Amino acid sequence: MDTATWNGLTTGEEVFTEDGKMGGEIWDGTVSFLRDQGHRTFAPTLAGEYSCNLSGHIREICVLLAENNLHDVILVGHSYGGMVITGVAARIPENVGRLVYVDAALPYSGQSLYDLIESAGIDAGSFSGLEPAPPYVEKLFFDPSKIRAIPKTYILCTKSDFVSVTGVARRKIEADPDGWEYFELPASHVPMADMPAEFYGLLLGKSAKE
Repeated sequence: MDTATWNGLTTGEEVFTEDGKMGGEIWDGTVSFLRDQGHRTFAPTLAGEYSCNLSGHIREICVLLAENNLHDVILVGHSYGGMVITGVAARIPENVGRLVYVDAALPYSGQSLYDLIESAGIDAGSFSGLEPAPPYVEKLFFDPSKIRAIPKTYILCTKSDFVSVTGVARRKIEADPDGWEYFELPASHVPMADMPAEFYGLLLGKSAKE
């Protein structure tokens, strides 16, 4: 990928709410590092989980790309953000140069985040703070052929509380590895805090000329 025309790394992140869930701020260190390397970088905080749904979050990122004239973008989704970047890529694949899933949801068409968690044999309600809010129960319908040609990276965190769920993603990739790169980090669910140097290195590698 030509870094001269690469327009940024945009993160689909968990919604920020007053109960302390992560927003775009979790990416502050990552953003500073990438900007220091000369990359145009965005880390939006999405609308609150009870004021918006998954479709709305996807629209937010699509609008951000359009308003900033971003093309050939590396979209990075952490956790629930995997749902968002999948939806964005299926809607405007011509704007996306790579998808990077960081310990993230990797849905099939027709799945919600709750569906994906329960496909691992886990009660989604058993995760503290993960209530059946609109973004998490809305099913994402998309045409897989629209994103199949986009290069993809998955970073699985082996010490994550969600390792049973991300194990589903690993098995999906193993069953259909075409177009995928797969990495593991011995980190918690927030590798940008636990292992920043290693995490930044993986992201920076995706921005190099390919």
